[in-house]
Amino acid sequence: MNLLRMRIHHLIEQLADDDLESTWSIVYALHCDFYMMKAIHEVKRRQQPWDTLTQEEAMQLVMFS
Repeated sequence: MNLLRMRIHHLIEQLADDDLESTWSIVYALHCDFYMMKAIHEVKRRQQPWDTLTQEEAMQLVMFS
């Protein structure tokens, strides 16, 4: 872990300020995408066939609840 941290610091030191800002925005976007993909996969893993409703079932549930 320490070796990875040293390499990342070395790469950051070589970037110009403008490049650092654009790189950070890309890394942050990738982080958010990964977070969402992980959440979607977790939901798909936990979802059971009876967890989803058809449109008609959902309308009946809303109308008669």
